[in-house]
Parts: sequence; C-alpha cells; structure tokens
Amino acid sequence: MTKAPPRLTSLAHGGGCGCKLAPSVLQQLLAEQAEPSPFRQLLVGTETGDDAAVWQIDDATCVIATTDFFMPMVDDPYDFGRIAAANALSDVYAMGGRPIMALAMVGMPIEKLPTHTVREILKGGRDICASAGIPVAGGHSIDSPEPIYGLAVTGICRPADIRRNSGARPGDALILTKGLGVGIYSAAVKKQALSPDGYEKMIASTTLLNRIGAELAQDPDVHAMTDVTGFGLLGHALEMARGSACELVIRDRDIPVFAQAPSLAKQGFVTGASRRNWASYGDAVRQYEGMADWRRDLLTDPQTSGGLLIACEPGSASALVETIVASGYPSARLIGCVKRGRPAVAIET
Repeated sequence: MTKAPPRLTSLAHGGGCGCKLAPSVLQQLLAEQAEPSPFRQLLVGTETGDDAAVWQIDDATCVIATTDFFMPMVDDPYDFGRIAAANALSDVYAMGGRPIMALAMVGMPIEKLPTHTVREILKGGRDICASAGIPVAGGHSIDSPEPIYGLAVTGICRPADIRRNSGARPGDALILTKGLGVGIYSAAVKKQALSPDGYEKMIASTTLLNRIGAELAQDPDVHAMTDVTGFGLLGHALEMARGSACELVIRDRDIPVFAQAPSLAKQGFVTGASRRNWASYGDAVRQYEGMADWRRDLLTDPQTSGGLLIACEPGSASALVETIVASGYPSARLIGCVKRGRPAVAIET
C-alpha cells in the first residue's frame, strides 16, 4: 500500500502569519536600523514598520519591494500556495501600488513530501499571481525541515499614490475591509475542528486580493493604509497610531468577524501568536471595562492575508465603505476614528 503523505500542518510548528516574530522581538532586532536613511530616493524604509519599501525612480514612478513567506496554515497544498501568494501581494496593494512581478521562495522537506504536493503549492501561488495579472518570474528553493512558501513581490506606483501607515490624521474615520478570525480558524484546522463551511469562508477571505488598495490610493481623502496580518488588528492599529502620532479608537461592536470565530475563541482555539502579540503591546492598548479575554484574543488574532485598515476623511467614509463593498469586500465596515493624543489604541464597546 502507498503511504499517505503527512498533513502539511503536522510538519510545521506554526502556520501562516502566526509564524511572525512577536512585535517586541522584532522591535529589538530592528532597534539599530530605524535611523533616518541616507538614501534620498528611499521614501519608505523601516522607520514605521510599514508594509513594504518604496524607492522613487523619477517624478512619475516609484518601485515597491516586499517579501513574505510562512509555513502552512492549511493542509491542502493548492490552498496553501494561494493564501501565501495573496498575502505577499497584499503588501504592495497596502502601499497604494500595483504588483508587476513576483519571485517564489520555497523551502520544502523533500524527503517527507511527494513531488506532486510541492507542485500544487507552486501552482496555487502561480494561479493567484495570474489573477493579479503578473508572472512568477523565478525564485529560489532550499531543502528545509519544515514546508515554507512565499513570494518576493515588486510593484509600482506614482509618488502621489503612496499610502503609508503613518498618514492618519486626527478626525479621520477608520475602515476595515475584511473580517477577523483567520488565526482562530487555522488553529481549528490544525485540530480538524473547523466545519467545511467555515473552511470555505476562510479560503474565500484569505485568497481575496487586496487590490482595492491601489484604487483607494488615488483618492486624496484616503490618508493612510496598512494591511492587518500577523500582529492582529490591535498591533497594526498601534503601528498606525505610533507612525501618525495619534490615538486610534476602535469600536468593538463594529468590527467584522468570521461567523464561527467567537464560538471557537471561547473554546480555546487561539494561536500562541495571539498571546505573544498581547504580551508585546498590551500596555499601549486601553480596554473597556469588562472586556472578555476571548474578545481580546480576536483583536490580537494573527491574520493571514487579512484586510486593509484605512484612515480617511470622515465625510467620505460612508461612501468609501459602499465603494469597497461593491468592489467585492462584503465585510468592510467603519470601525472607529483617529483622535489627538499619545500614540495608543483605545477599544470602546
């Protein structure tokens, strides 16, 4: 009899953006690298923990460069490839750009996985890139003890269309374009506890490209953007708050979440990354009285290929949400506002 290949998630100690280093650890590692850049053309570097680097070529063109890779959060190799590729492309869209090319990064335990499994991972990534209208033009591969896949992505944009995570202004409204709960769902996947419908909804969200970011960046009423990934909504909101020197207020009741996420969170299907996130930045977050731990776990839940967090003119916010929903993001919601104050995040009921 032919031995069945191992489950992809069984070969990894973590999965998706839950593999990211904790914010506190990353801050320590980059502590000596956050100095002002001597390169005049480097418009965005490591200063505010933004989504990608931006280099200005001339008065009309900027190049956006990013890389993202991780271990599997699902067992289906084709789905793993699609999720990883969509997640990597998201960084370019979050900066207001359009991707033009990708390179694949592949690390596989070759003796443990059959060739067709690796081919399906690569096919998933290639198909997502094709849907974005770009090629996977090359890459690099290594023999690795755990399966790793991702992309290095190059994009372009006009200098005026760059949207940093540091552009939020007091009075701005906050929009989130996708529901939360990816990390919770992936924890349930690993224990085979997620329903087929839940899995389908998770795949639909994580393979939905954030291409709306490139369109929103052309609107002067959109001041700041970032994608919500491994640090959770609170972590990426805090990066925006710190970069913009403002306080972000988030209304818990308005946050879109996956349908089964509250129930699963209450049952303990929470990633270790969620707890590491809170330990890293919880002292800069003000909770409302009586906020349940499981609810906090949702807001620190690592999102893989999550939505965009957008700061915009309050008078345009409702119309922007309507535009985003009509463009294929049905979970988009107004979730809060930006206020003057020390850089922090406040959660209201």
